Amino acid sequence: MPLVKGGQIVADLFAHVADDAELPADGAVLVTAKRFLQDPDAILRRPGKAGVIWPNSRDVDDLVPYLERLAVVALVFPTFRDGRAYSQARLLRERFAWRGELRATGQVLRDQFVFMLRAGFDAFEVKKPGDAEAFAQTVKRYSVFYQPTGDGRITALHRRMQLRHSESAGL
Repeated sequence: MPLVKGGQIVADLFAHVADDAELPADGAVLVTAKRFLQDPDAILRRPGKAGVIWPNSRDVDDLVPYLERLAVVALVFPTFRDGRAYSQARLLRERFAWRGELRATGQVLRDQFVFMLRAGFDAFEVKKPGDAEAFAQTVKRYSVFYQPTGDGRITALHRRMQLRHSESAGL
């Protein structure tokens, strides 16, 4: 499955480990929430980065004690009509100020990509290579937005205010 990150199609450095599979001795792993919550310390203390696939039906508050040690949180879109992962993403970025990789997985569709970016997602597992190309191009297409959201970008209003301030300060 192609991974789009930073406007480019990249190799996924995280091995997806099934619940019944043995954890590799080292290297980056991505495990389910169920497996992670059974023994988070065992997963987090092994050599290599750790990430968790978090379903949209679970409260992200359960992740808070571990966020500083997680490299990736992959939020699941089980269907294109289920947008709870958008709210989870905004909570992680805005309330908990988490700056790790926030990955969208599941039904990650081309027409929702910009909204996912705005909610704070910075990596996307997509099913089709053609969609991966479109995602990579879309990242470069929009540079200014009017609404503030979880992606940390400055809004058009704030950009104008900064310009006026620097002009009035003689900068």
